[in-house]
Amino acid sequence: MPVVDTPLAVLLHGAAPNPFNPKTDIRFDLPRSSHVRVSVFTVDGRRVQTLADRTFGEGAQAVAWDGRSHSGQRMGSGTYIYVVEAGGQRQTGSMTMIK
Repeated sequence: MPVVDTPLAVLLHGAAPNPFNPKTDIRFDLPRSSHVRVSVFTVDGRRVQTLADRTFGEGAQAVAWDGRSHSGQRMGSGTYIYVVEAGGQRQTGSMTMIK
């Protein structure tokens, strides 16, 4: 039987590609099935979009962002902060959209 490495904690791999245009994937691994919230913010703290707010299974996961706000508006070039909350942990990273 093959050995599968399961992370002991939420492991954030980051956004790829980064910089991006028009889409990027925020990738993370979960040690067990968990409720996950993935949000995108401007650098001044304004929430742009909630990409996920649901239960994900154990293992490798990804959530895509197409550079749009919650209202569907195309956001401008710049740096954005993403926050992954899962299993009582909160991890952040940054990504840059270029046009």
